Amino acid sequence: MKSYDAIVIGDANIDLVVAGCEEIPGPGQEVFVPNMTLHVGGGAALFSLALAKLGLKIAFNGILGEDGFGQYVRSQFSRYGIDTRYIRTSKKNNTGISIAINPEKDRSFISYAGTNAEMSLMELDMDSVAAGRHVHLTGYRGSQNHRDYMEMTRKLKALGVTTSIDVGWDDTGEWYNGIFELMGEVDVFFMNEVEAMNYTGCSTIEDCLQVLTRHSRHIVLKLGSKGAVAAVAGSTTYRSSFPVTVRDTTGAGDSFNAGYIYGFLSGRSAAQSLLYANGCGAMSVSQYGGNTGTSDGASLEKFIAEKIGHTTDSWEAVS
Repeated sequence: MKSYDAIVIGDANIDLVVAGCEEIPGPGQEVFVPNMTLHVGGGAALFSLALAKLGLKIAFNGILGEDGFGQYVRSQFSRYGIDTRYIRTSKKNNTGISIAINPEKDRSFISYAGTNAEMSLMELDMDSVAAGRHVHLTGYRGSQNHRDYMEMTRKLKALGVTTSIDVGWDDTGEWYNGIFELMGEVDVFFMNEVEAMNYTGCSTIEDCLQVLTRHSRHIVLKLGSKGAVAAVAGSTTYRSSFPVTVRDTTGAGDSFNAGYIYGFLSGRSAAQSLLYANGCGAMSVSQYGGNTGTSDGASLEKFIAEKIGHTTDSWEAVS
């Protein structure tokens, strides 16, 4: 019997969201904005919080600073029942911070990686990941750490643990083709539309899927306002997005991932998993902060029912 539904490995930091900032102040200037709010940030952290709110037992494996921001992240995790025993405390760096400016439009960021820069898969306690029935990975950096991810995913497979990964944006511009090798080792592989086009060199989603499905048996592509598509063992399923008023897209992709993995872990079909994923993503963008809009199961069920006009299967927490 596993102790956790999922172990999440990756980044956790603070997001300072600056709303309504129409201009960046010049030297010696001061600009006033309608609001600033403080939230837990980092893709792995937001994914964890969303899954915990949906009723899953989660443990987080990452690094935080010995500072007030690190204490804040831990307290928020504990508030939603996330086990923090595997989080290490850095003696070298402070907890990371990301300042999101004007999230209502084209967001700009000022970021300090902090303790997240210390993360290494090779330093993980394998007993901790073996305690979960599923492991979600973030932090892939192409050729910089590809071999580490290959080794880790193979170890997890040997332990009988299912895996998922969201590789995220490649800010180096490398778009390392070794990612196709990694796809063969991961059970659920997440990308967004632009990432898929950069990795495959294709200009349409249809062409991207033709390339990606040669390497992955379960690929999920996030298409933003157009919805999402999943290709599982040769069968492709599309779900359109839910129309909502967008306030902040921070963490929307991570909330989407959480909804999909909830469905995956509860044995739901790709179509049902996409429904949960799109619902979680839509609810996330309706509030400022990557975690504020994510919901519990009952709220998600109600949201989906109101949007599509009928209820989905009865909601049950994964056990």
